[in-house]
Amino acid sequence: MSEANEFLYIFRGGADPATMTPEQMQQNMGAWMNWIGGLRAKGLYKAGSPLQDDTRVLSGTGGASVTDGPFAEAKETVGGYMIVAAQDIAEAASMAKGCPIYAGGGTVEVRPIQKMEGL
Repeated sequence: MSEANEFLYIFRGGADPATMTPEQMQQNMGAWMNWIGGLRAKGLYKAGSPLQDDTRVLSGTGGASVTDGPFAEAKETVGGYMIVAAQDIAEAASMAKGCPIYAGGGTVEVRPIQKMEGL
């Protein structure tokens, strides 16, 4: 693989842990670990984590206004992220097809990360 680019996966929606049995939770986590493990074994996984529900949105001059969240419907709430390496967005999107989030009705947004010189 020549020099790879980095892509951000933004995970929205998916299975609701509050409605899952312990067995379903274990199966769900196992599916995620298997998928991530496969990417890691190929050297494509760079970083990622689930996100907690507690949110603050800052706006206005200097972030003067602070509002608690989250605000989106559960199916639109960002639940986590991952950074992967791929040649192009088509390859990154293809890699995301194996994500277990789809079984729970969730989505994966794939975004290229822009390289910034000098940082």
